[in-house]
Amino acid sequence: MDVLSDAIAAVRVGQPASNRLRAGSAWCYRFAPYEGAGFHVLLRGSGWLLPDDGTPVPLGPGDAVLVPHGGAHTLSSTPDATGAVPFEAAVAEPDGRTEFLCGKYRLAHARRHPLLASLPEVVHLPAEVGRHPELRAAIDLLGGEVADRRPGSATVLTGLLDLLLVYLIRAWLDGHPGTGWPQALRDPEIAAALEALHEHPEAPWRIEDLAARVGLSRATLARRFTALTGRPPMAYLTWWRLTTAARLLQDTDLPLPSIAAKVGYASAFAFSHAFKRQFGVAPGGFRTAGDGNAA
Repeated sequence: MDVLSDAIAAVRVGQPASNRLRAGSAWCYRFAPYEGAGFHVLLRGSGWLLPDDGTPVPLGPGDAVLVPHGGAHTLSSTPDATGAVPFEAAVAEPDGRTEFLCGKYRLAHARRHPLLASLPEVVHLPAEVGRHPELRAAIDLLGGEVADRRPGSATVLTGLLDLLLVYLIRAWLDGHPGTGWPQALRDPEIAAALEALHEHPEAPWRIEDLAARVGLSRATLARRFTALTGRPPMAYLTWWRLTTAARLLQDTDLPLPSIAAKVGYASAFAFSHAFKRQFGVAPGGFRTAGDGNAA
């Protein structure tokens, strides 16, 4: 299984959205905090992204920015947020010199994967010739689709927005190869252990079984896995089982015994007890809440 794909699927709620806007010589738009992640791509002109808690980020043509935790921020033509208006109230100027593409993904932070949690408040990917060609291709396709809505656009946009999120995160991972989760995904044995747990969370894993599968001693696996992911292997497995269960509760009508079996619990009672310990609410209550954020 693909850990990054699983990490995104575990927190996805609803459909992503995007729009394209042209602005004049002076503009300043405010983005309130939200339950998800946002992105901005400056297609033409220049500007600034101003995090509420952070250093202003200068933007040039082709720059992409991901706000992975949905923090409040401002887009502005200057490094000053004075006079900002809500982005929802922005009025497009057909002849504006600045053009940008903005969008957001609704994500359930209550079950956020630690890989996504490890991302900084702002991921800035400057446009550089020859770097991140897949990301650049997705931006070009997305910009064209938003500008010219044609038959099938709803389906195309959803797919392109999903691609863009993956490519933005990949680009950040590529730029931080020697630390934490980026290193975990590059370490052959740790990556293999993660893939095994993701592929078969229902299996009766023991630390010795996992260590034998990836060719490490129990002690070495535990040490390296914990250092890179922040959790011991069996603790990560428990967390992933329950996170997978949370997604199944939200996205399917499977009865509790079926979900319990899919994530490695012998009974619905044992599953319910573990689930409430992690999410603070019983599985039935979590499902009734309906938005993945019952915790």
